Amino acid sequence: MTEILISEVGPRDGLQSIDRVMPLPAKKRWIAAEAAAGVKEIEVGSFVPPKLLPQMADTAELVKFAKGIDGLTVVTLVPNAKGAQFAADAGVDGMSIPFSMSETHSIKNVRKDHPAMLAEIAAAAVIAQDHSIQFAVGLSTAFGCTMEGAVAEDQVVRLAEQAAEAGAMEFSLSDTTGYADPAQVRRLTRKVKAAVGDDMLTTLHLHNTRGLGLANVVAGLEEGITTFDSSLGGLGGCPFAPGASGNLVTEDLVLMLNSMGCKTGIDLEALLKVRSIVEEALPGEPLYGFTPDAGPMLDYNERTAA
Repeated sequence: MTEILISEVGPRDGLQSIDRVMPLPAKKRWIAAEAAAGVKEIEVGSFVPPKLLPQMADTAELVKFAKGIDGLTVVTLVPNAKGAQFAADAGVDGMSIPFSMSETHSIKNVRKDHPAMLAEIAAAAVIAQDHSIQFAVGLSTAFGCTMEGAVAEDQVVRLAEQAAEAGAMEFSLSDTTGYADPAQVRRLTRKVKAAVGDDMLTTLHLHNTRGLGLANVVAGLEEGITTFDSSLGGLGGCPFAPGASGNLVTEDLVLMLNSMGCKTGIDLEALLKVRSIVEEALPGEPLYGFTPDAGPMLDYNERTAA
């Protein structure tokens, strides 16, 4: 049975994409409930200036809370070395920095071109190493950009190699704009793995903007990817990539992987109950997913026991 890690990114990627700020107590209930359902890794927030993303202003408090949950890996996003230091001071287990393969998106998202971002990655890598923190570089807009269009695969490979030289410990390929298709996922995963090493590319961050998210997960599985990011209720997108809505729905992803015989360690019935915490804290906010509406198949338990 293949072991797959589902990394919940809703408290960061989901909440940063909506206007309202979820109250801190609700965030804590959400994180605790998902951990109790068997989710082993949660991206609890990001260390960005509160004036830019007030939704993330309480990230340090959330890290402290989440670190008290046994067995939970607590990760955050950091935009630069300054954010990496904040994350290290807060005591995170892991952090990731977004490195956009589209320079236009990089400048819009973090106000830095590629050379400047590589310098930030190098500085953040030193901080991570000094504090024994797992440090990942997210290769965002790797499958296409809403501003530049297609992003050359050779460019993704070249930038991944440069980020590895700068100190990245691992990589994720991110479909920030929902442009990816299964053939592209297979092809680019192979190319990046060949460039940086099989063990360095562990994760896919996929969006379901055009309904291809789960198909792209299967393509990733076939190429040996073992970690997938997703968001409860499909909350999220990218506020600096127009039209980039729709993270993978955690509930649907868990249903599919468990039904396929993969070992996620997540209790689907318990996970479905977590949704009510978000609904109560953010009334009227659209949530997505087929599984919450249809429920598991009648033979779901038999499938997962196989």
